[in-house]
Amino acid sequence: MSELLDRRAIRLDEKAADRDEAVRRCGEVLVEIGAVEPGYVDTMLARERSISTYVGEGVAIPHGTLGGKELVKRDALAVLRFPEGVDWGGEPVALCVGIAAAGDGHVELLAALAEILLDEDQARELREATDPGTVIRLLGKIQEDSE
Repeated sequence: MSELLDRRAIRLDEKAADRDEAVRRCGEVLVEIGAVEPGYVDTMLARERSISTYVGEGVAIPHGTLGGKELVKRDALAVLRFPEGVDWGGEPVALCVGIAAAGDGHVELLAALAEILLDEDQARELREATDPGTVIRLLGKIQEDSE
């Protein structure tokens, strides 16, 4: 398993009162695994406030602004599941995939994630995952595509 998806960054029973708290949690996990500097969390919140990272199917993909790239130590994903859901500007979100990418890697990551989310069955399986192994199996394709 490459460093992109660290098992420690998969949290499948999170709670958040609102969108900002959910984004903050994603960023905190990226900080905890050593992928980003703490200031990256603020750039994730800034991005979310300027344009929603909600992508449909109950999924959001929070990531930092261009200015936040200098705070990224290594490319990484954080996968947080909110079983109770989070209101994301009127849309219910059950899954957040936080992205840290220093270069243009986030474009490839977003494309690979979109491919998974466009498959209704895979999207549902990801949203409903209760085991990190399921997340790793589903997102393993992203790892292969980005290497």
